[in-house]
Amino acid sequence: MTTHLIESNEKNETTKQMTMIQAINDGMRIMLEEDNRTIILGEDIGKNGGVFRATEGLQEKFGNDRVVDTPLSEAGIIGTSIGLAVNGFRPVVEIQFLGFIYPAYEQIMTHVSRIRTRSMSHFTVPMVIRAPYGAGIRAPEIHSDSTEILFTHMPGIKVVCPSSPYDAKGLLIAAMEDPDPVLVLETMRNYRSKREEVPVGKYTVEIGKGKIVREGTDVTLIAWGAMVTIAEKAAEQAVQQGISCEIIDLRTLYPIDRDILSQSVQKTTRAVIVHEAHNTGGLGNDIISIINDTSFLYLRAPIERVTGFDVPVPFFSLEEHYLPTPARVLKGIEKVVHF
Repeated sequence: MTTHLIESNEKNETTKQMTMIQAINDGMRIMLEEDNRTIILGEDIGKNGGVFRATEGLQEKFGNDRVVDTPLSEAGIIGTSIGLAVNGFRPVVEIQFLGFIYPAYEQIMTHVSRIRTRSMSHFTVPMVIRAPYGAGIRAPEIHSDSTEILFTHMPGIKVVCPSSPYDAKGLLIAAMEDPDPVLVLETMRNYRSKREEVPVGKYTVEIGKGKIVREGTDVTLIAWGAMVTIAEKAAEQAVQQGISCEIIDLRTLYPIDRDILSQSVQKTTRAVIVHEAHNTGGLGNDIISIINDTSFLYLRAPIERVTGFDVPVPFFSLEEHYLPTPARVLKGIEKVVHF
């Protein structure tokens, strides 16, 4: 795990129990205090504090010129933020749900990801797009999409996806300091599902680096976002069969940490990829390519994927039948171990 603690040597450094949503709020607060170029934009983020209250209290503290309630227009929010970014500001955009980002896709694909190249680096777009994503909270249609692959296929924009409060704050601050655009995918299932100790001060988690969340010897489980917890539960069940699972939390989906994948798979010689996005065209395909490129001769079994199904994410309680479960992951583990 690669982490940079900025204030860890100061005597007054303390930690605090935080949920993911609290850690995200704290990260934005720190950057708003530190850099007056930072501006937060989004629908209902000011007075209401956002759909999930990620920006609660920030407009009251920093004013409505820096925490801006926007009209309901995702393309307009992104387009405005591009203009701010190329003119010296550091906008942080909240899209209420990842499924609402599609009207802004043209702006992101055509401009956000290309301005550095288009201008031969005379201009950059130091902006962050925050987007809650994923199923598991029984939301209506379009609120639960996992379409990260649309953006990992877009050179020029980084994509991160924290699974814990600590990583959420560290990756968000790193994204806000990055000279290029970063999409931060925030899994809604994890917003308030657990608390952990998070430094009160400023720190960053390096973009582009995954981490080992569980050491093992028999099979590598690769996951991100809410699926890390699912992989951990499956690994606990596998122990009862004498199977030792290593778990990788990718944390960054683009650029992927190729080294952590190759080192782990070469050690365990088996791999199971877990993601809640659809099977066809999912990021798991790219991970398989990386493993085949770096570690094919080490494999004792074909790589297994445990994913969402190739259907629109169903409504409400039906999404429980769509999502990967510990039982499904355990079957994948058994399949590669007993191949």
